[in-house]
Amino acid sequence: MTRDDRRRPLIGITSYQDDAAWSVWNQRASLVPQTYVDAVVRAGGTPVLLPPQPGGADHLLDALDGLVLAGGPDVDPARYAADADPRTGPPHHARDGWESMLLHTALTRDLPVLGVCRGMQLLNVELGGTLLQHLPDGNHQIVPARYVRHRVGVVAGSRLADVLGPTTEVSCYHHQAVDRLGAGLQVTARSADGTVEGLELAGHRFALGVQWHPETDSDDLRLFHAFITASQRETAR
Repeated sequence: MTRDDRRRPLIGITSYQDDAAWSVWNQRASLVPQTYVDAVVRAGGTPVLLPPQPGGADHLLDALDGLVLAGGPDVDPARYAADADPRTGPPHHARDGWESMLLHTALTRDLPVLGVCRGMQLLNVELGGTLLQHLPDGNHQIVPARYVRHRVGVVAGSRLADVLGPTTEVSCYHHQAVDRLGAGLQVTARSADGTVEGLELAGHRFALGVQWHPETDSDDLRLFHAFITASQRETAR
């Protein structure tokens, strides 16, 4: 199959609903960092933003070829039957519920899924896992709006290792992490302190999560290229 036999896959990116300012306006908006959009486009996909909404996950995923679960606020601890730590952020029920529906539908259909930071944590929670609600200060998040760079080791034989090799440098910004694994998930990367940095769901075409933010590294699109490749399908003739 040649490049001409393919269309650019439609990739849904989950998004925030938050107060935002632009031009003369300051109001509620649905948004996502431009880095996600740029990464999908540069890797060969066409991005579609998926803000929280009451329903329609089935209908939307009929049209999509892949799903990116973007980073964002803490997952509500009630979703993994835990009391909230004082350092856990306030719940975002609309986003949690919406992304849960999208993820469940995507996995049922074997639609490629890439979870980023919060997205990886949500993947773990939705499959029955739990989260550590606060890591030691300074290991993975030091000051607001500044990523922490460190290396992670990747498990040999994993899809992530096929894409990134045995080790890679990443940009992290999180204060929570995976604790007990969800059903069917395998740890595919860890940082030097043992924090889970990568997960994969066995038996799926592409269901992978990373704790770091690959969309911020414009010089390394290997993970997005692998995701877009998994999302490609022949154009109907």
